[in-house]
Amino acid sequence: MTETLMHRPEIFNTAEARDFAVAAQPRGLWSRLYDNGALRKTVLLLLLAVAWEVYARLLANPLIFPTFTATLAALVTAIGSGEIPRAAAYTLSLLFKGYAAGLAIAALLTAFASMSRIGADLLETLTAMFNPLPSIALLPLALIWFGLGENSVIFVLIHAVLWAVALNTFSGFRSLSPTLKMVGRNYGLSGAGFVARLLIPGAFPSILTGLKVGWAFAWRTLIAAELVFGVSSGSGGLGWYIFENKNQLLIPEVFAGLLTVIVFGLFVENFVFRIIEERTVRRWGMAS
Repeated sequence: MTETLMHRPEIFNTAEARDFAVAAQPRGLWSRLYDNGALRKTVLLLLLAVAWEVYARLLANPLIFPTFTATLAALVTAIGSGEIPRAAAYTLSLLFKGYAAGLAIAALLTAFASMSRIGADLLETLTAMFNPLPSIALLPLALIWFGLGENSVIFVLIHAVLWAVALNTFSGFRSLSPTLKMVGRNYGLSGAGFVARLLIPGAFPSILTGLKVGWAFAWRTLIAAELVFGVSSGSGGLGWYIFENKNQLLIPEVFAGLLTVIVFGLFVENFVFRIIEERTVRRWGMAS
């Protein structure tokens, strides 16, 4: 029996196997640089800046499209004078108020929808009614209801945030495994505990997507409200800063305001939400 096993081809000699080792091939410099996501995005942004500069110089009409260097100079000047910091602080304060209120209402709606069929029907009906409605379209009505000021902006921001967050959160809740839900029930979870300790962690990738979409909608709505309607009453905001400089034909300053809006968007997407993702869904093994 022993002789038969020794001559079978699928039986390997462990002594000979020890003589083999896996050689780790060193990675080249290009491979290491290419695997760096932050570096890749930085290079892309630099290429876009170069393309902007080249196109503007070829166009040679600063009233239509100023160069990147002129825009950057206007941005540095506006930061030094305090105009853009003041405008950005005012805009962000409004954004945080509307975003926080939208998240709170979305949490209540999704919690109610998760605990009863009536709540689910209500959320689905409201989402189908109001989610396709552009938030900026509600601003004239908000101005009639709340007057010229912050309350009108906060109202439309809540609309911008609410439905995207509620829809993605509830979809994440419904996509959870029924087995996982039964395990939670067997452990005695119910009501708010069931939502907080099982549904939210399990559906967090969908919730995070809703947070990103809600942020993007709110940011665009806020800038458009300040830019088109001037609802800040001239008290200042990034949209109002762009609007005022457009009226004075200060086009580099207009582009400086737009560049500030873009920079804030890049920062929130690539740093704030990236940190949240790293410390939640990636750490929990829910994303690669």
